Amino acid sequence: MSLPLSSISEPSFLAPIAGDLKQLDRVIWQHLDSEIELIRTIVQYLIQAGGKRLRPALLLLVCAALGAHSKERYALAAVIELIHTATLLHDDVVDTSDLRRSKKTANALFGNAASVLTGDFLYSRAFQMMVSIGRARVMQILADATNMIAEGEVLQLINTRQIDMDEARYMQVIHYKTAKLFEAAAQLGAVISGAQTALENAAAEFGRHIGTAFQLMDDWLDYAGDAQLMGKNAGDDLHEGKVTLPLIYLLKNGSGVQRAQARAAIASNDPDHFEAVLEAVRGSGALDFTRQYAQREAQHAAGALRAFPESIYKQSLLELCVYSTTRKF
Repeated sequence: MSLPLSSISEPSFLAPIAGDLKQLDRVIWQHLDSEIELIRTIVQYLIQAGGKRLRPALLLLVCAALGAHSKERYALAAVIELIHTATLLHDDVVDTSDLRRSKKTANALFGNAASVLTGDFLYSRAFQMMVSIGRARVMQILADATNMIAEGEVLQLINTRQIDMDEARYMQVIHYKTAKLFEAAAQLGAVISGAQTALENAAAEFGRHIGTAFQLMDDWLDYAGDAQLMGKNAGDDLHEGKVTLPLIYLLKNGSGVQRAQARAAIASNDPDHFEAVLEAVRGSGALDFTRQYAQREAQHAAGALRAFPESIYKQSLLELCVYSTTRKF
């Protein structure tokens, strides 16, 4: 299935579910209250910081495309967003990040301990909401996804500053750490729609490939993007010792000097290496390779939608495929 040629802005593909997204926000607020003032303060800060809400939007779009109208779709979309937010809290602590979405991270403002424990609160609240839905299949998909995300975090930690990181290991990390939650969101949209197995599998395949495309473009943007637009510091991955696809390509295909620069940058925590490695990445073809890889993943995602009935919601999912590889942040 071919993708539309034009670049798609975010509001256009979310427009058909604008009302659903407003209801999602209401459900999230309703379920995040706590008697603990610090939890309330951190949670309010996180929600007000905004975000794309792409994972819950994906669930809502699949539901709409397959004709599901039950209220439980809002609770499940909220569960997906809470799990995602919890992973961000933990990620920022592990990565010692201090900027996200152009704002200070929670750990920078409230400390590591408070951020980790609030992340635990979000996980547990998500599971409370999940159990209240009372569907074993739903709980199985979300429990498996959450466990795989945790494994992905550990895999990424193990592979930090590993100059022998290869493409296969990298793809395993992003499948576990990022793509799995996209996959679960799309699959759950099909499950609560009562879809047949083939359609459920197609939804899961779509989510897996679109999630992979998003992560590949995140890694591309870390070297090629505008820090102000992204709302975070450029070069964070390199500074944190993350060996992502642009760097893997450089280590395999760059000149002897370029490979030596990359190895030195990975082994050290010296920000002075970044400009040299950035120049090497841009000159080696690594960015083109990474973006083309992301575009192939987006095409695979679009292909999975052949099984979906025609609708404005299916069109939005196709537009999401375009957005995944043309976005600026």
